[in-house]
Formats: sequence, C-alpha cells, structure tokens
Amino acid sequence: MSENTSASGASFGTANKSGAKNVHGSSADAMVDGVAEAAHKSVDTVADRASAQMDRVTGTAHKAVDSAAGAATSAAEWASDVTDQARQATANVTDAACSAIRSRPIATVAGALVIGYLLGRISN
Repeated sequence: MSENTSASGASFGTANKSGAKNVHGSSADAMVDGVAEAAHKSVDTVADRASAQMDRVTGTAHKAVDSAAGAATSAAEWASDVTDQARQATANVTDAACSAIRSRPIATVAGALVIGYLLGRISN
C-alpha cells in the first residue's frame, strides 16, 4: 500500500488492496478501538455478574450438601444408638434369665416341661 501526498506533502490516506483511498484511516481505527474497548467492558461486566450469581448458587449448593450430611450423620448416630440399646436390652434379658435359672434350676426345668406339654396339647 502506498501513501498519497499532495504537492504540499499533506497525506490524504492510504490506498487499500482494490486501490481505493482510505481517507479516514486513523479516525476509523480509533472508532473501532473505542467500540472494541466498550465491548470488552460489557463482557467484563456480564462476566462479573455471572460470577457473582455462580458464587451465590455455589454457596446455596454447599449449604444444601452440608444440611444433608448433617441429617445423614444424625440418622446414623440414631441408628447406632438404637442398635446399642437393643444389644444392651438383649444382654440384660439374658443375664436375668441366667440368674433366674441359677437361683431355681428345678423350678425352671419343671416350668419348661409344663409349658412344652401345654403347647403340645394345644397344637394337636
């Protein structure tokens, strides 16, 4: 591309590939740069807003996960407590039965025979 000058040496612009002169060369570049800068600012503003929304959504999701984890932990602790209570109750009944049998073995055997006889008669 060549630059066209007048007899006084003033520049009139540059010729493009088709040979047409670009009289507004630097002002068009400045306008394009201004529009590009405005577009960059708009994109940055939208990105900042989207980032803020994502932070809120992420925070809400984390709270929901923490709440669910807390509920699951509470349920697991409750189930563990119920299991421990059932084991303790079984141990108490077993200890009570063992001590009753040791304290009166003949009465226990006689009672078992009577219960067995009655159950046998009822089932026939």
